[in-house]
Amino acid sequence: MTKVLTQTIGYPRIGPNREIKRALEGHWKGKVNANDLLATAQQIELASWRTQAATGIDRIGVGDATLYDHVLDWAWRFGLIPERFRQLQGLDQYFAMARGRQGSPALELTKWFDTNYHYLVPEIDDSLEPVLHADAYLDTIKRAQAELGERAVPIVLGPVTLIALSRPDSVEEADILADLLPLYLDLLGQLKKIGVSEVQLHEPALVLDYAADLRSLYETTYPALNKVGLAINLVTYFDDLGDNLGWVLALPLQTLTLDFSRGRNLEAVRQADWPEGLTLAAGVVDGRNIWRMKSEPAIALLEELADLAPLRVSASSSLQFVPYSVTGETSLPEPLTGVLAFAEEKLGELTLLGRALSGEAVEDDLAELSARLAAFRAFAPRDAALSARLAALDDGVFSRSEDFQQRRAKQIPLPLFPTTTIGSFPQTKEIRQLRAQFKNGQISPEQYHDRIDAWIAYTIGVQEGLGLDVLVHGEFERSDMVEYFAQEMTGFAFTENGWVQSYGSRYVRPPIIYADVTRPEPMTVREFERAQSFTNKPVKGMLTGPVTILNWSFPRLDIERREIAYQIGLALRDEITDLEAAGARVVQVDEPALREGLPFKADRWQEYLTWAVDSFRLATGGAQSATQIHTHMCYAEFGDIIDAIDRMNADVISIENARSDDETLRELAEYQYDREVGPGVYDVHSPVVPDEAQVVEKLRSFARHLPPERIWVNPDCGLKTRGWQEVLPSLENLVRAAHEVRAELSEPVPAGAE
Repeated sequence: MTKVLTQTIGYPRIGPNREIKRALEGHWKGKVNANDLLATAQQIELASWRTQAATGIDRIGVGDATLYDHVLDWAWRFGLIPERFRQLQGLDQYFAMARGRQGSPALELTKWFDTNYHYLVPEIDDSLEPVLHADAYLDTIKRAQAELGERAVPIVLGPVTLIALSRPDSVEEADILADLLPLYLDLLGQLKKIGVSEVQLHEPALVLDYAADLRSLYETTYPALNKVGLAINLVTYFDDLGDNLGWVLALPLQTLTLDFSRGRNLEAVRQADWPEGLTLAAGVVDGRNIWRMKSEPAIALLEELADLAPLRVSASSSLQFVPYSVTGETSLPEPLTGVLAFAEEKLGELTLLGRALSGEAVEDDLAELSARLAAFRAFAPRDAALSARLAALDDGVFSRSEDFQQRRAKQIPLPLFPTTTIGSFPQTKEIRQLRAQFKNGQISPEQYHDRIDAWIAYTIGVQEGLGLDVLVHGEFERSDMVEYFAQEMTGFAFTENGWVQSYGSRYVRPPIIYADVTRPEPMTVREFERAQSFTNKPVKGMLTGPVTILNWSFPRLDIERREIAYQIGLALRDEITDLEAAGARVVQVDEPALREGLPFKADRWQEYLTWAVDSFRLATGGAQSATQIHTHMCYAEFGDIIDAIDRMNADVISIENARSDDETLRELAEYQYDREVGPGVYDVHSPVVPDEAQVVEKLRSFARHLPPERIWVNPDCGLKTRGWQEVLPSLENLVRAAHEVRAELSEPVPAGAE
């Protein structure tokens, strides 16, 4: 029987012990030089190659490692450098594009498709003259060849996806392609010269709803690239190709990688006229969840596909979205670890499927997996009482008792341009050490709470001293906006080393939802009460919304996402009731992940948006009219879901704005959104401190879009990643700017003026 090959299309790149994070942040602080930073990155890269090779993977994707973001890497390699950064060189230029400099804002940061990974949006205008700088990349491929031989397959971000995900300024896509295509031809030619025989060109834009509009670009690109003489593996992921599969199959390709973990690619392939000689790399090992696959259905699927096309076995996407290895987890219960598969375990799943399709005996492996699943089901049964509560919900629980205008009249009185922050304040080394000491039993609960309360008191004092109008407690007890709430509810498990990259050096450890979710007791009331006791100004109760908790966790697959979101919504509803009883007049329920869960195909949007918004309304629908409900959203394209945002019925929405050129603000204004909005006035993910004049101009521009009485003043996002030395002057300038514009709008109109 012919051997069926296995492939990977990306691997975690942060280091098993977050080595890249420490090297990066040390470099930014001037403690790690560029050579040592690059050496660390190469060591992590080499270890990843060796792990994949040792597991038996036949074709290993290489060249996907990055110091910050792979999209930024390709923009940089092709010379897509905005004018404001062109005076810089080398890594100074690269990191300035990622993080910004005084007077030079960073590239826009937004979500990579429907993941919680953020990429930097390339900017393209008429002044650009793209040029290829690929020496470092080619050196990486040579190192991979020396280690892996022909198993090394370079990963290249495809030109059409690079263009589709960029922000062009009055430049036609066809004109951009005309400039970029010769550079891609040059790159592939150089890869061929060093002995590369196959290349992965990643084109996830093919799964987008507007992919058909890009057809002419693809049909220009791939016949040209095919002439280089390299075997092209066109890689797609995250969804199906839909009606586009037919014309994609007509492109001159040697391999087409499709995702069979999401979407409807199976139905499309069944109906397709598959070209002779084109290999199908079937992404059946899900690169985005952490559960072991059900092997028998996967083998049956692959056997069916093998009758339709020459076959490879693939991960459905890069494995960068899962942690490195379950072997690093020593505190999880055995029935749970037995059904988990992180990146290394998924490599084993790939080789198992490859062996099965190649005719090897795998019955013992399948029996072991079946036993593990049975043990897990016994360990995590369903909650009958919670199911009954969900079944008893009626339409009334999803709505506030009065409309916005009636509610607003009963809520806290505020001046024009009220000032606030999004929630978190700097998570300093001292704060992290304090939480670690408490976790490790080195200090008592009383000692821990006393020290947390001291930080809360300090932060309330700082905000009062700066003159902010609505205060927050700072979230010093929270390591992460999702993990904290997950730790307070049932049904969640937590890893020790399950880090995945969110952006740059920012990593998260998504909780695992392994059972039904309930709230045994109040989660935030104690810290709220302490904060409110230090001030007469209103303090926000701070909650993370149900969709964000769901989307930023690894949910159990045999419980519908809608049901999990409703379970979390009920827990938050009870929490809001307790916060109100404790005196909260403002409660913020953050939903930054609402947009990222939107399906790519428009005909599937309504189903998702209905339950996603309803879970938020379930959480907030029981709030008293006098309670002002805020929500926060950031770093995603929200224009497509303005209707859904409106239906959330929040009293105030704060949005990321500084890197997106007021786009969402303008969309809300055009929609005639009639509630209050806090467009971010400065970028918290840059170390740059905004000056007062910049913020004043921002606020004046906001007032050209929205009535002044509906505008709030706040940063883009939480302040946990910034230092106090940046936060204090930034907020001081924010408050001063708000007072200045407030005074301008309060000045009487001179007699005779129109």
